[in-house]
Amino acid sequence: MRGIRGAITVEKDNKTEIYEAVQELLRVIMLKNELTVDDIGAAIFSATHDVTAAFPAAAARCLPGWNLVPLFDAQQMAVDNSIEKCIRVLLLTDSSKKQSEIEHVYLGGARKLRPDISVI
Repeated sequence: MRGIRGAITVEKDNKTEIYEAVQELLRVIMLKNELTVDDIGAAIFSATHDVTAAFPAAAARCLPGWNLVPLFDAQQMAVDNSIEKCIRVLLLTDSSKKQSEIEHVYLGGARKLRPDISVI
């Protein structure tokens, strides 16, 4: 089992933008890590306090096959001067890759969370 992290920001707190962002993030993580939906054991999402228009898990559930994946939403802890309108995910996956081969994905304003590994 491997854990794969990712995050993305949204400009506006609205359902459409949240759904598009979550789905983009998951597609990129899956592509970069050569995963199929059957490889996903579970997904844990968190969102900052200013993301309230939709559940990230509901956005994931709209992707083909994701209706069978165990999904969980939580609110990200509030820390002074932290990134705003951010959605994070931890995917628990079946993968034969070494941890050093896993590609974590940070998109949009979330790139600043991990500048050491943000390449797209």
